[in-house]
Amino acid sequence: MDNRIQIIGVGDDGPQGLSALCQQIIDNADVLVGGERHLALFPEAGKERIVLKGGLTQTVERLISLREQYRVTVLASGDPLFYGIAGFIAKKAGVNAVSIHPHLSSLQLAFSKMGDSWQDAVLESVHGRPIQGLAQRIDGKSKVALLTDEMNSPSAIANYLLEFGMDEYDAFVAENLGGDNERYGWWTLTEMAAASFDPLNVVILRRRTDAPASRFGFGFEDHEFDQRKPDKGLITKKEVRILSLAELKLGLDSTVWDIGAGSGSVAVECARLAPHGQVFALEKNEGDLVNIRNNSRKFRADITVLHAKAPAGLDGLPDPDAVFIGGSGGELRELIRICCARLKKDGRIVVNAATIETLAAAQSALREAGFDTNITLVQISRSKPILDMTRFEGLNPIYIITGCRGNGAAQKQEQGGNEG
Repeated sequence: MDNRIQIIGVGDDGPQGLSALCQQIIDNADVLVGGERHLALFPEAGKERIVLKGGLTQTVERLISLREQYRVTVLASGDPLFYGIAGFIAKKAGVNAVSIHPHLSSLQLAFSKMGDSWQDAVLESVHGRPIQGLAQRIDGKSKVALLTDEMNSPSAIANYLLEFGMDEYDAFVAENLGGDNERYGWWTLTEMAAASFDPLNVVILRRRTDAPASRFGFGFEDHEFDQRKPDKGLITKKEVRILSLAELKLGLDSTVWDIGAGSGSVAVECARLAPHGQVFALEKNEGDLVNIRNNSRKFRADITVLHAKAPAGLDGLPDPDAVFIGGSGGELRELIRICCARLKKDGRIVVNAATIETLAAAQSALREAGFDTNITLVQISRSKPILDMTRFEGLNPIYIITGCRGNGAAQKQEQGGNEG
């Protein structure tokens, strides 16, 4: 007896779309596993039937045990290695303990109906996943394929994209591919936002060729950001912002706290540099929140905006990989202490200071936490025309204080974790 777990991809056309070998494996299964919809397609198969719902890890562990004595077959949608269960089972059981029989994936079928190639498409899934962050991940991409679910439906996706002004995309929606109720066609985002669709669908976004060029890179011009302007704008200036971002050393999936966000310029750039991460912008001045949200939409950076005076508001946030402190409202030492305690291993804290008093307080607080510090004094001058000549106008000097965990801090964190 072949005691490998058989994983079979099933299309919307059910049994008639399967090969003779796959149909035979299902007919001979002692234990048949799958979602309710898949199991209903094979009402006579399996002496024991297991419905896949929650507790996937426990279920797979049970299947690994059952396969020693019984023929175990798992039913999955389309290609079970594409955002499917096969990879998870193979990782748990070992690649030699499974045999995978893929069907055509929903995306292959959708692109065939669309009549377009898909090797150049960006693949994203909001099936059982939050839609947050999708804007910065797909901005500027010419072709995007999306797996959806009932919550993140085509209409929900359209409304989300329109919120970020991404109406340069048209959408191809394919429903019930291979089934009796198959339907597919093109929609504008406005049309799609108001329409209803069957839960089994795939969305493909295609950027119009005449759309304006998207923003790329980082270090956007100060004037592009909405900002409160009592003087020269409450914003981290471009040159300082670029150096501060470099000191944060973000990864693609970094979690970032921007404390004292002001216009949100740093938070926006962090979100675009860490498109698979999370960025939280905290600002105590209610009047600045509108600017932060406007900049979030303008730059297609899906950040979480919080009206709070730090350290209030930090308790409910996930631990950060990076913290930027642009303003502290007089709570700097306590704020740094909390951030140091919450910062993940190898994380970094960057503080901008305009005065030597703030510099001294930040450096002292970081050292008390066992952090190593590095300080850069940034003195920038920008060219200005004067008649037919050019002069330079200096910006306020800014200290960039970077803190990273030293050996002492690492030992303290480890001891704290052991005590917990």
